[in-house]
Amino acid sequence: MKPENAIEVTGVTKKFKVYYDKGSSLKERILFKSRSRHEVHWVLRGIDFEVKKGESVGLIGRNGCGKSTMLKMLTRIMYPTDGTIEMDGRVSSLLELGAGFHPDMSGRENIYTNASIFGLNRSQIEKRIDAIIRFSELGEFIDNPVRTYSSGMYMRLAFAVAIHVDADILLIDEILAVGDAGFQEKCFEKLKEIKVKGTTVVIVSHVMGQLESICDRVLWLEDGRVRAQGSPGKVSKEYLMEMEKRREEKIEADFQEMRSKAEKAQDTEIVCSTESEADIKELPEFCTEIAAREGSHKIYFTDAAVRDADGKPAVFVYAGKPMEICMKYHADFVGEQINFVINITRDDGVYCFGTSALSGRKENEKSILSEKDGRVRIMIEKVNLLKGRYLVDIGIQDLQEQKFDYIYNALEFRVKDSADAQGIVDLRRHWELDAEIYRS
Repeated sequence: MKPENAIEVTGVTKKFKVYYDKGSSLKERILFKSRSRHEVHWVLRGIDFEVKKGESVGLIGRNGCGKSTMLKMLTRIMYPTDGTIEMDGRVSSLLELGAGFHPDMSGRENIYTNASIFGLNRSQIEKRIDAIIRFSELGEFIDNPVRTYSSGMYMRLAFAVAIHVDADILLIDEILAVGDAGFQEKCFEKLKEIKVKGTTVVIVSHVMGQLESICDRVLWLEDGRVRAQGSPGKVSKEYLMEMEKRREEKIEADFQEMRSKAEKAQDTEIVCSTESEADIKELPEFCTEIAAREGSHKIYFTDAAVRDADGKPAVFVYAGKPMEICMKYHADFVGEQINFVINITRDDGVYCFGTSALSGRKENEKSILSEKDGRVRIMIEKVNLLKGRYLVDIGIQDLQEQKFDYIYNALEFRVKDSADAQGIVDLRRHWELDAEIYRS
């Protein structure tokens, strides 16, 4: 190893055999040899990296990319299929909640057992036990069996032991996701203190802010390989952008599937006045999964969609661009005075906008239904909402606001590429600084 390195990983690969139906006894294995069929699953496909002494490195990536497997190999819980792992110094690890704890032993007894696994003798443990108990904040429960502990209490005790063994290398696998906010903050402050003392830290986490506050470098694992490594801010940003892109592609694919089902239902549907009340009250294909419906249904929606600036059904619309909400309806009769309404709410429940077709018209202006089947659109000239997910209520009612058909959370859309601002709307503005003017 290089003298400045604490960890050297060279050409590491790891594969697992995944059995379809493996016999559990010798008799089954002899009689049913076909049950031993399996496939080989490669988790890591050639990993190379070095960690310098005193350096803090974060591992990020999607679930199943090999982060936890890599840490287990660093801890020597498992070994690589090929390649080498060299480490210099005493290793302490937090890989699984309460690993090494005996449920029937007390917290105090488990401290002795767990610390001895990390290489401390009894006298060394006794010098540290008061500090371990104090840090864990489990004083009144320390002599209770750990099977009576909550998951947060398990984590406190496990973390307290791991950081008091004076390890040269500390390995942490997402265990800090458990516990209350106050203790999490305390743990991260302790990690910063440990780092200053020169301990090498390798941590797996999905919380980018935590990694940026602790780590000197981040490795992004994908498909068993190191896709990128570098400063936490740069790599984390690239990773989050890629995850957001994939999430949007999945949302778009789900939306297109939903629209395809809705259009197919429209093509095959026979709308007539004899359609049963139960059929009408059933939510149509275009609705979101959280939609709800009410009304007399003498007039009702048969289709609705959010359309983008090109007039195509879309789940994503762009800030500053136009959009429209198009609705189709059917009525059992004509001559009724009606009004169409929409309400837009952010997905956290914040009410953003509401209007009706008759809003702003004179009192003597009325909308009288002349056709049994028709379409109505509201065209929004410019989307001024900030980036986020929004839900749309659509409704048909009479002039006394009695509902013919009202569907809550009928549609959803997501705003992309909004300004670097916070809140609900993007307001037109400019900043002035002496002779300079900044416009948005």
